[in-house]
Amino acid sequence: MHYNMKTIAITIEEDVLQRIDKLAASRGAQPVNRSQFIREAVKDHLARIERADEEEREKEIFRHNRTRLHRQALALIKEQGRP
Repeated sequence: MHYNMKTIAITIEEDVLQRIDKLAASRGAQPVNRSQFIREAVKDHLARIERADEEEREKEIFRHNRTRLHRQALALIKEQGRP
């Protein structure tokens, strides 16, 4: 799969770079280069942030509608109890 990519320059601590190189080289049968490793790490981090943001939005919706949802749940439970 081909993606449009941009070349960027970043500054990164030497010890972090050494850790990246070590992990990238030890990826089993498919070692990756430094750039690919960093791209994957950034994508994973972005996905975690986006997932956390979505979960926070959902929690806010539940908090905002808590009373109405509670009433609906009680009505459903009551309705299920009828023969």
